Amino acid sequence: MTLHLAPPTSGKTLPLAADLAVHGDRPALITPDGEISYRELAARVAETRLRLGSERRLVLLPGANSAEALVVHLAALSAGHPVLLVPGDHAGAVESLTAAYDPDVVVHPAAGQWVLEERRAVSAHALHPDLALLLSTSGSTGSPKLVRLSHENLQSNAESIATYLGIQDTDRAATTLPMHYCYGLSVIHSHLLRGAGLVLTGLSVADSCFWELFRETRGSSFAGVPYTFDLLDRVGFADMDLPHLRYVTQAGGRLAPDRVAHYAELGARRGWDLFVMYGQTEATARMGYLPPELAAAHPGAIGVPVPGGSFRLEPVEGRTGRECGEGPTGETAETGELVYTGPNVMLGYARTPDDLAVGRTVDELRTGDIARRTPEGLYEIVGRRSRFVKILGLRIDPQQIEAMLEGHGVTALCAGDDEALGVVAVGASDSDGRRIRRLVADECGLPARAVRVHLVADLPRLPTGKPDHRAVRELTRPADDTLPGAEPAAGRGSTEDLCALYARVLDRSDVTEHSTFVGLGGDSLSYVEMSISLEERLGHLPSDWHVTPIRDLEPPSRKRPSRVRALETGVALRAVAILCIVGSHIPVFNIKGGAHLLLAVAGYNFARFHLTTAERRDRIRHIRTSIARVALPSMVWIGFALLVTDHYTLTNLLLLHNVLDPQDTGPGIHLWFIEALVYILIAAVALLALPVVDRTERRFPYGLPLTLAALGLLTRYDLVGLPDRSHMTDAVTVFWLFTLGWAAAKARTVAHRLLVTFTVLATVPGFFPDEPLREAFVIAGFALLVWVRTLPGRERVNQIAGLLATGSMYIYLTHWQIYPLIDDFSRHLAFLASLLFGVAYATAATRLMRGRLPLPPGLRRPGLLRLAHGRLVPGRSRS
Repeated sequence: MTLHLAPPTSGKTLPLAADLAVHGDRPALITPDGEISYRELAARVAETRLRLGSERRLVLLPGANSAEALVVHLAALSAGHPVLLVPGDHAGAVESLTAAYDPDVVVHPAAGQWVLEERRAVSAHALHPDLALLLSTSGSTGSPKLVRLSHENLQSNAESIATYLGIQDTDRAATTLPMHYCYGLSVIHSHLLRGAGLVLTGLSVADSCFWELFRETRGSSFAGVPYTFDLLDRVGFADMDLPHLRYVTQAGGRLAPDRVAHYAELGARRGWDLFVMYGQTEATARMGYLPPELAAAHPGAIGVPVPGGSFRLEPVEGRTGRECGEGPTGETAETGELVYTGPNVMLGYARTPDDLAVGRTVDELRTGDIARRTPEGLYEIVGRRSRFVKILGLRIDPQQIEAMLEGHGVTALCAGDDEALGVVAVGASDSDGRRIRRLVADECGLPARAVRVHLVADLPRLPTGKPDHRAVRELTRPADDTLPGAEPAAGRGSTEDLCALYARVLDRSDVTEHSTFVGLGGDSLSYVEMSISLEERLGHLPSDWHVTPIRDLEPPSRKRPSRVRALETGVALRAVAILCIVGSHIPVFNIKGGAHLLLAVAGYNFARFHLTTAERRDRIRHIRTSIARVALPSMVWIGFALLVTDHYTLTNLLLLHNVLDPQDTGPGIHLWFIEALVYILIAAVALLALPVVDRTERRFPYGLPLTLAALGLLTRYDLVGLPDRSHMTDAVTVFWLFTLGWAAAKARTVAHRLLVTFTVLATVPGFFPDEPLREAFVIAGFALLVWVRTLPGRERVNQIAGLLATGSMYIYLTHWQIYPLIDDFSRHLAFLASLLFGVAYATAATRLMRGRLPLPPGLRRPGLLRLAHGRLVPGRSRS
């Protein structure tokens, strides 16, 4: 159906959405496609407003941190159309709320565009003039119970927040929370009100890409729920250089007082403020905030009412001040249920479409929280009047979950705390427990790990016959997570299955759905196995999967999967190169250049896996362990070869042969590549250990490797007065290839890629005199690495390529001793035996370094295993 065009309605509108143009050419949105000014944003909003028409209609919009979704949201609000904002990442919620409220216009994200489906020209509903927005309460993403908010609610709360945060038109806030969440939406509204900028992103604070973006866009603030601050600890936020950060806000659940104090003191040292805030969807977003100067001294308080609002404490029967807690000076403080009054209090709830015609039914908000007022005039939450719990920022009603389970034929009791929801249910088998866990997780929008299920024959009850919820909490403590039913269903491709895969491949016990491959310490060795396994499970892989949280990896389609599988270009190049290296040495064929191409792949992987870690100390530690994982297996094999052959000397064992005798042409020079790789990594760790270099890399992630490549070309062309190439260690002459691979990984634009490609085309020719095919091989492989992220393949082919790529260093290391045993009999058999032995050695070495093989008593030293447990970049040869 074609959308009709009409001028905007003359009914009530949201001023902050209608007045965007007053901020002129200031940047409004910073997106992956560039900046959008307020003038441009206003024009887009006006165009979409015309498409929506003048007749008020109910618009269902899946929330997303994108310019397209935000334009539709602002267009509807500026034209007076009520918006039903639903989670964009929860298909079940979209379907259930569409069925429950029968919206007049449904917005669909499709093929990178947003399609407005006009279901009718005139609304099927009676819409109250004050109705502006419908939001789900925090934990009811698919529930038909919605919060009805007015234009005044949205405008007044945005003005209140902008006032106490002191938002300026020069601020730039990153969208660290989803748009459909009232907290995330309040960040958007309050900054648009002041003409500030929004950095639109769906990245997590756990991703180093987020911090690169935050620095590049001069980010001044971001918002977080309690779990966000756990992630900040993991990524080394305390040591980050964020010169434009002005303040950090926290809401969405109680942050432990010691964490509040820690971050308040950190902010005081680093020059930014921490705002701890208190709110509910029913109050549009915010009701209270703790002034930053009081956070360190009163970390347990929610603070004072927001401007324009007020609190009062209403006595609760059966609750005394002493039961709720005592004041800080020992005297009993005034306590009661916290009641909030202000212009941001909702109109009321909606449960059916008929409620959309109803006006205000609520004048004040009974929060359900038991609070006290301290002598300093601050408010503190000391308990809950109802059984609502807030888990991972989501407000959950256990009674509603019990009713839902009853509808599915399950008799259960529920209770929870800030970390998980416990369910005690009548059941007898593991399958019952898995089904219950999945039902609850889907209903609440919680990850399965946050639902603890315990099966019983009879529900626990008090002597009075009432449910014993204390017993529920005891039965579902974390230690009982291994009881029947506690383990989640782990279908192939499910989040639980992927978490288990990450845990196995990376040998980690701390994998959650929020984890990323890089964040868990993934490296180029495990990258191969992980990418192949993930591609088998998901059918495809996004190019940035290694920095994507597990929960965001798209599950496989229910359609019959294609037999074609994508193969990472870097993996394919490693596999092809090692085949060429071994095949040329035997020789079965003569295709040279593999080792030098793989130096570029090594640089590429170095940038992807070592330079995405946020903290400098972690970078240094990761590179050091990489050096160990290259050097230690090599020295073990070389030591064995010393005993059974006369190929090597002690200089080889110490990885110094190429330095001490670069003119040697005997067997000792076979290991030049491993030595060169170790030297290059040592140089890299020495450079990045310097704070000034580390800061430069973060600010100029593409420029630094290009500069290093230029320096490397001085030795490649013998321009610095060093001895001729035959007297130099190979690490010096091939360093430029490594750094160009590094630059390729950091290339973000076509111009960046063209410059890397041009440099390769200009510098590879002449490096191998009279060997044009060798140079062409290196150039062609380099071009694939720069321009083609994946290649088409088949599952079995990809598995074989993965084995070869994973074992490439070990194949290179061992084939010198393996193929001479067989090549007189059959070169092809020698070729196959070299590959198989190298893969077997790779498997054994990897398991040994992960502590999965038994060791003799003299070698059972934890220090040795810790040293070896890190990263491995692929091996190369001089071919």
